Amino acid sequence: MKNSSDTSRGHGEGRAAAEARFEEPADGTTRDRVMSSILHHGPSTAAQLADRLGLTPAAVRRHLSALGESGQIASREQRVFGSRGRGRPSRVFFLTDSGRADYYTAYDELAITALKQLAAAAGPDALAAVAQARVDDIEAKYRELRAARPDQDPAQTLAESLSADGYVASLEPAVAGRQICQHNCPVAEVAKVFPELCEVETRLFSELLGSNVQRLATIAHGDGVCTTHVPVDVEITRKRIGPPVSG
Repeated sequence: MKNSSDTSRGHGEGRAAAEARFEEPADGTTRDRVMSSILHHGPSTAAQLADRLGLTPAAVRRHLSALGESGQIASREQRVFGSRGRGRPSRVFFLTDSGRADYYTAYDELAITALKQLAAAAGPDALAAVAQARVDDIEAKYRELRAARPDQDPAQTLAESLSADGYVASLEPAVAGRQICQHNCPVAEVAKVFPELCEVETRLFSELLGSNVQRLATIAHGDGVCTTHVPVDVEITRKRIGPPVSG
């Protein structure tokens, strides 16, 4: 005969299983949603993911554990700017190269092959022209947004123009400035072979913001986020020269 504790435990286990089935109708689908949320919002805590996806933190942690075991995500301590409160900082989860590979296609291989042939046939100047043409679209979007919002922080405008081009960018606080964080890179696989793409992009950031920005990390080099440091003098520059004049 079962005692009351056995019965209670049985009911508890049954309820937990029922809740799990309700929350996770398809593990693959839910885990895809978790990965997609991290891709589009950048490194995230379990609580942030639970809030976005409408799941309990416990359910999200189960998926994060499975994704971590498969090598699709990794975690690190959340960066804290300013004074840190009591307790350990939360952990944020980000996509690994393996996790990002699910979002890349055979077009990356085609682009790499085409650029290799172009460089071999026409030389490095032709490759530089391709890299410049790629960032011309970013510049055009930036100038369009600056004209519409001349009083907005130019670094924020740049982040928004990058997001419009698929980079899922945000502007984050940092010591002695801010950081433009690009949580996705549509050309990451190509940039691994042709780092000129990243170099031209960084130069464009400096030109648009009127400041010597510094690229700290790139997805192409295996980092979780492309990170560019924007020093505080950008705000001074913006007030001095005002919004760019369209030509």
